[in-house]
Amino acid sequence: MSVAGRTPRAERAQGTRELILVAAERLFAEHGVFVVSNRQVSEAAGQGNNAAVGYHFGTKTDLIRAIIRKHNEEVGRLRAQQVATLSDPAGLRDWVGCLVRPMTEHLAALGNPTWYARFSAQVMTDPVMRRVVIEESRSSPSLQQVVDGLRPHLPDLPPDVRAERNDMARQLIVHICAERERALAEGTPTPRASWHDAATGLVDGIVGLWEAPVSR
Repeated sequence: MSVAGRTPRAERAQGTRELILVAAERLFAEHGVFVVSNRQVSEAAGQGNNAAVGYHFGTKTDLIRAIIRKHNEEVGRLRAQQVATLSDPAGLRDWVGCLVRPMTEHLAALGNPTWYARFSAQVMTDPVMRRVVIEESRSSPSLQQVVDGLRPHLPDLPPDVRAERNDMARQLIVHICAERERALAEGTPTPRASWHDAATGLVDGIVGLWEAPVSR
């Protein structure tokens, strides 16, 4: 019996799952979710059995959900830590920071190159996969805590404008992170020197977005 009571066979299976997750995340980020087949993922993960993805994960949707959960666990941990350190009273900028910085801190910790931000951008363009992301997000206690903390500090906006700006904020976080990640991977210049500075710019932009006047 090996560490933590797992058999060598179980450890090999876990290692194979991790190889598949890494390969799938990279391929989906670079080429799109539906362009890449399970067979291509298996080959990129070094698996001689082309059915490895189906054996270890099931459907492509199950594989995508597993990638999201893998990252959400760490992002949720970082978010919970940040919420716990908020000063009292916390304002709009503080809560927006709790929305943005856990993701950028996670991406910074992964090193370079990373693929998760671009993977997220690819997934969010598909209505079916987008629902998967939303379902997984709603299961995060720390994210729900941020949403609840943010709500009282948002301006009094018409419901349609509030929904529109909520979507704008989400798109900003996803796509600004993806663009920075792509630039870092390609070695091209970025507007901000670090992920921390990029998060500061995002927080400024989202706060300004929420506080912008509404045209009548």
